[in-house]
Amino acid sequence: MLKVLYLFLAAGIFSGTSNLHGTSKVTAEKQFVNRKEPAEVYKPNPEDHPFPALFVQHKIKGDHVFIECIVTGITFRETEQATQKVGKMIVWIDGKRNSVVDSAAFIIKGLKPGNHKIRLEVVSLQNVPYGLDKEFMVNIPE
Repeated sequence: MLKVLYLFLAAGIFSGTSNLHGTSKVTAEKQFVNRKEPAEVYKPNPEDHPFPALFVQHKIKGDHVFIECIVTGITFRETEQATQKVGKMIVWIDGKRNSVVDSAAFIIKGLKPGNHKIRLEVVSLQNVPYGLDKEFMVNIPE
């Protein structure tokens, strides 16, 4: 029953002959024929295809470092290769390659007490750097 109602409403709206109040309105064809200014042309929005950027937040809890990243312009989902750049993140701790992650949020577990330099680098699936990396220091308490 609702489908039928929606069909009738849609037919009335798209035909341009009636609306919910029963008054008539000008059809879409007449509106475009009588336009004096040119019709609006599609212009790509820069926000639709953002310039790649990397933002990082971290929180220390015991010997764990919780990391949350916002990566614009690159996805970590391999299923979206046809529509976006796909990548992964290499985690460096104290200058040594530690792990590779394929998500924007992850946990580094079991760091020894003291200061550590963590570097996150976003690369393609073929390990080609995208030029996105962040370094920050963490202090693991004793």
